[in-house]
Amino acid sequence: MAQRQWTIKELLRVTAEYLQGKGVDSPRLSSEVLLAHLLQVDRIRLYLDPEKPLQDDELAAYRVLVRRRANREPLQHITGFQEFWSADFAVGPEVLIPRPESELLVEQAIEIMGANPLDRNPRPFFLDLGTGSGALIISLGREFPEAFLCATDISTEAIRIARENARKHRMGERIEFVCGDLFTPFKPRTSPFDLVLANPPYVASEVLDTLMPEIRFEPRLALDGGPGGMRYIERIIPDAADFIRPGGWILVEMDPSQIPTALELIERTGQYRQAKAVKDYSRRLRIVAAQLA
Repeated sequence: MAQRQWTIKELLRVTAEYLQGKGVDSPRLSSEVLLAHLLQVDRIRLYLDPEKPLQDDELAAYRVLVRRRANREPLQHITGFQEFWSADFAVGPEVLIPRPESELLVEQAIEIMGANPLDRNPRPFFLDLGTGSGALIISLGREFPEAFLCATDISTEAIRIARENARKHRMGERIEFVCGDLFTPFKPRTSPFDLVLANPPYVASEVLDTLMPEIRFEPRLALDGGPGGMRYIERIIPDAADFIRPGGWILVEMDPSQIPTALELIERTGQYRQAKAVKDYSRRLRIVAAQLA
């Protein structure tokens, strides 16, 4: 009996059904991304030649990838990259996968720095706390080629990946990566940053294990924000006042439920002259922005 030949069209259909049965979100997308990754083509190419049969070695390799996704391993870990701000970034189990909503931090930074161009430092100094893959600071560097850039992370493995991404995007010499816990590598009032941005761990410890199975493949250190998820936010907001120049800004991403507490903390700190909450693309409050007095 002749062995069945699997075409791209048929393989995508069957794989999507299989992944759907495993509870995978957007199973068709996963099927397409994995096959395009294996064949080293853009996803659109799969539809330009849908009747093309796959070779036996390609089928075997594809099955391995599909089994990993069926086990709920993140798609980005399987392909090894995530798109962020129209660029690809290497990711792995050592770092948090950059989320689309975090692009709002870059958008807000651009808006803030462009609001009063005559008052702006011609060579602004940006700090990214808990940089992870480096996606935020590298994206800012692409938008502000004249800026000084610094990024910290407590994880040496995260710093390694961030440096790898910086080299990939030709910013290896522009960004100073420092291994340390939030502001601890710096002396207060000696590092006058124009803008500090942070996407800290903000998932409440009590709900972390109830999230999607894919979460278990990401570093708990980059997700667990302690009881209520506020452990790091409660440190960053008051401490930042000692490291930002007068008139400088802080941007912090968080869960919508944490926004009121963060705004109250900013007011209690007494060192910020204005603060606002910014909605994400789903119209949910996602970022707190505050300007130092």
